[in-house]
Amino acid sequence: MEKAKISSYQLFVLILLFQLGSALLLPLATDVKQDAWIAVLIGLIGGILLFFIYYRIYTYYPDALPTTYLQKIIGTFFGRILAFLYLIYFVYLSARVLRDFGEMLAILGYSNTPIAVNQALLLLVVIYTIKKGIEVLARTGEVFFIFIYLLAIIGFILIVLSGLINFDKLRPVLEHGIIPVVKMAMTQNIYFPFGEMVAFCMIFPYLKHPSKLKATAIFAIGLSGINLAISTVVNISVLGAAYISRTQFPLVTVQAIELAQFLERLDIFFMLAMIILGFFKISIFFYVVVIGTADLFHLKEPSRLAFPIGYVVLIFSIVIASNMSEHFEEGLEMIPVYLHLPFQVIIPFILLVIAIFKNRKG
Repeated sequence: MEKAKISSYQLFVLILLFQLGSALLLPLATDVKQDAWIAVLIGLIGGILLFFIYYRIYTYYPDALPTTYLQKIIGTFFGRILAFLYLIYFVYLSARVLRDFGEMLAILGYSNTPIAVNQALLLLVVIYTIKKGIEVLARTGEVFFIFIYLLAIIGFILIVLSGLINFDKLRPVLEHGIIPVVKMAMTQNIYFPFGEMVAFCMIFPYLKHPSKLKATAIFAIGLSGINLAISTVVNISVLGAAYISRTQFPLVTVQAIELAQFLERLDIFFMLAMIILGFFKISIFFYVVVIGTADLFHLKEPSRLAFPIGYVVLIFSIVIASNMSEHFEEGLEMIPVYLHLPFQVIIPFILLVIAIFKNRKG
């Protein structure tokens, strides 16, 4: 482990920025149309339940990284294999998020710049930060947290003053009943973004006051879920569920702001906010891979891994899909079943059961 400690407030900020990350960038639960915000809230409840699984395992091994305590739970051989698979999983998620924001930059800001260049520049900033350690990342989060929330509040006020919100677009509520909404929440929203909290199992041991972990994490997850639900309500009430289902990035909501015939085209400021959120989400996944690899292979200087792993993440982000449509289709249909379900739910639950029996025996 890196010799570092972060406060409970810094952990709260990192979780919140991480959860919002690409979840604010991409449309959520579009299949249930105007009921998407309900699916987000149901997914939030499921995400909190998943966190209790991760937290319970952590309480048995509070001073060890998952790459270490996996070997204590299921044995050295299988533990090292499973730890390595988790690191590959986090590399892949880091690459997917990097691709998300690379696509956003290509569409909304830098259409003439190759997407690989956009992704490489963003990744260089991530690598530089991660080489400095978790404490630097946490302090950076404290600074940008205030900026992000101020921008969000200003944006909401401007949307309201522009008269864009029409709550009639949220009706009828539960047009096809609650079952499709629950199904959507359990097959997508619980995994993205709430189940991705599994990455923080690698960060929990750095908390300065472990007794505050449960309350801090639940508050952060709950606040992020409420923020995502509010954002979904605003997007639907401005653009309509039909339009949201056809657009790649609901960020275009802010393009509609026009106040006093001179305050308009504010999407550049909110694109900046998205890049900041994307930076933190990529950084968390990236840090987890770096520190986990160093721990698994007993390397004394994790920072030396930043550039090699960064190169792997960049290559992954380019080759995972040939185009944007394929990238999004893969993320909605294949990833939840073949990656999120086992790595976020099934494996942690089995590990918890084994850990409970092992500690009872002890």
